[in-house]
Amino acid sequence: MVKPVCVAVQASDPFTGAGLLSILRTRRELMVVDRSELTVRDVLVIQIDRMTSKAVADLRSDGTKDGVSKVLLVGELREQDILTAVECRVVAVLPRAQTSFDRLVETIVAVGPGKGSFPPDMLGQLIDGVRRLQQEILLPRGLGTAGLTPREVDVLRLMADGDDTAEIADKLCYSERTVKNTIYGMTSRLNLRNRPHAIAFAMRAGVI
Repeated sequence: MVKPVCVAVQASDPFTGAGLLSILRTRRELMVVDRSELTVRDVLVIQIDRMTSKAVADLRSDGTKDGVSKVLLVGELREQDILTAVECRVVAVLPRAQTSFDRLVETIVAVGPGKGSFPPDMLGQLIDGVRRLQQEILLPRGLGTAGLTPREVDVLRLMADGDDTAEIADKLCYSERTVKNTIYGMTSRLNLRNRPHAIAFAMRAGVI
């Protein structure tokens, strides 16, 4: 007999979470557990309405072990959100309006222990979305996969070291105005509240 896949649910509201759990508990191929019980061979289903900055921050710091497979069930999904999800260690992205419970269960089982893959159509969509995002949005703007330019990364690294605007300008041979404009443009584009938030974002993205 095939061992069931252990799965936990993290939902944007308790009603949706309860509904998902009640359905998943009826499937013999799954074993519902608490999120704190997940191991590196288990699956976490994350349901959100859309990829807001808060949702992304929660995805990056959800407290799960690195080996836990994340399946994202999302209400509104923009093309650029796919790459962000991948950076957050999400292995499958499912649009909520077009996903049946059977499809959700199939995906959970497919990314479960020893599988490491999911249905070809989903893989193709993910790869195509990432490729288009890189070619049409990131590369023309000189951005990396975290959405940061090399200049912004340099500034962030010095900010993380505790340097102020004048010190950053001196070390990078920029004017203070250039440094300020770089910080302002980065925080505005990525919806970051302030310098500490920008440093935290860069650390979570693994660029500093």
